Amino acid sequence: MNDETPICSAKGCRTAAVWVLAWNNPKLHTPERRKTWLACDEHREHLAQFLGMRGFLKDVVALADWERRAAGDGPADGGRAARG
Repeated sequence: MNDETPICSAKGCRTAAVWVLAWNNPKLHTPERRKTWLACDEHREHLAQFLGMRGFLKDVVALADWERRAAGDGPADGGRAARG
């Protein structure tokens, strides 16, 4: 891992991320807005449940696929994989 390696958004986790959890809070964000959390395999389900219980979770995508979308090699609904 280096400074450029995306890491999991779970509190205290320093593991490389392999998943993007796209979400938005409808009370704060427009419907098309997507915030992102990153997740390792271990924390994917926990973070998805946290967002899902609040009705915020919109999509869970492999980080590699998300990055391809952002680069324009996939569907146009991708975005930046960053903590938000």
